[in-house]
Amino acid sequence: MTKQDLDPARVVFNRFGLGPRPGDLARLGGDPRAALRAELAKPDIALIPVAADADRLPGSAAALQAVMNENLQRKMERMTAPAAVQMDPEGKPAISAAPAPQGPMKPEPAVEARLLKAEAQARFAKAMAAEIGFVERLVAFWSNHFCVSAAKDNIVRAAAGAFEREAIRPFVLGRFADMLVAVEHHPAMLYYLDNQQSIGPGSRAGRNHNRGLNENLAREILELHTLGVGSGYSQADVTAFARILTGWMVAGREGRLGEPGSFVFNANTHEPGDQVFFGKTYPAGGMGQAEAVLNDIARHPATARHIATKIARHFIADDPPPRMVARLAETFAKTDGDLRAIAVALVNAPEAWSQPLAKMRSPLDFVLALRRGIGPGSEADPGQTLNWLAVLGAPLWQPPGPNGFSDLVDAQASPAGMAMRLDIASQAARQARTLAEPADLLDALIGPSVSAETRQAVIRAESRQQAVALLLMAPEFQRR
Repeated sequence: MTKQDLDPARVVFNRFGLGPRPGDLARLGGDPRAALRAELAKPDIALIPVAADADRLPGSAAALQAVMNENLQRKMERMTAPAAVQMDPEGKPAISAAPAPQGPMKPEPAVEARLLKAEAQARFAKAMAAEIGFVERLVAFWSNHFCVSAAKDNIVRAAAGAFEREAIRPFVLGRFADMLVAVEHHPAMLYYLDNQQSIGPGSRAGRNHNRGLNENLAREILELHTLGVGSGYSQADVTAFARILTGWMVAGREGRLGEPGSFVFNANTHEPGDQVFFGKTYPAGGMGQAEAVLNDIARHPATARHIATKIARHFIADDPPPRMVARLAETFAKTDGDLRAIAVALVNAPEAWSQPLAKMRSPLDFVLALRRGIGPGSEADPGQTLNWLAVLGAPLWQPPGPNGFSDLVDAQASPAGMAMRLDIASQAARQARTLAEPADLLDALIGPSVSAETRQAVIRAESRQQAVALLLMAPEFQRR
């Protein structure tokens, strides 16, 4: 182990946080664990206030209503578009749509694009303002664990930011079971994993329309969100759980079942009767049947092990120390899934302060650490930050599958990925409004644990911009 691996300040800001801003290392104080615990103790620290910004950051129901209305308007415009009579090559009348108006007017972005951009800016601003960023790292971890993808369709794209605000942030330091129930109720998740299309074969709707189950949500809850692969459930359990989850839907634009865009329970699509899942009989009970299953699997020992392993892998190592995983799982079980207690146990773990900083910052962590270190760029427009995430292969709220973005070092450290990081570091250094002296920036962003090789490379750079780019690519900056 090297000195830089054991530097408490780098453990705080790299392993647990989002990277220091100039002055943060000096303000850290003498007890790094206490600083992390203090951030966890702040009330409502994970929330993004939206009262003054409700038009830009609406709730998920309002966001989906806006998309539904815009979709309807586009459909009506296509149906009523005026036709212009033209002559075909044989001189006969041919009907075609009226030509588009000429001029330099740019069409207004679709409502879902505007919503995602506003949500992204609020998320980035929250990260920039964080003193350490441990809670923001936890938000990102859970948002990736319970991921949805904006690439699914315009409905999920419109609601992806609201999903994180409504189903992740309020529970990130609360009980796992509460977060689980909130996530699986959320319209973004129900659309993303197709429960909107799942109909109980024996329900009134299933008998009348010969429609059936969609098992996507049930399978991913068991495999990814809770128990994990190899925990003992069978395909029969997946099918039974899919039946139990039928009726969990989102109200349509007409609002027949409830407020458009909101979660509703549709008794007409719910599979009637008792269901046997994981060896236990769940009596018929409408929406409560699925909620009972979720609360049971949230407390299952396999879920405790699965969550403990993922948290340790994210913060400590690709192959986390087994004893540490066991302690985190024990804390999960003893506290009924208290996520604040688990975060405190992670901070208190000796391995967190002794294991080398061998993980790579994820694309999101890297871009945010860069912004925090040398300046935020345009505070009103998140476009460049979003573009950087996209070229790094991690577009915001758009993972490649329901298992989220990979947390493993190999996924972050490819030659092409590192070349792209260097390009982004160079762009950021050129665009920064002001740049400190490279030696001062080394002290501000890395501190006394900077290696002689990194210091020499930065000090000997041909320009201040090149020096900053080299600093941002240094192992001490890239590793967490």
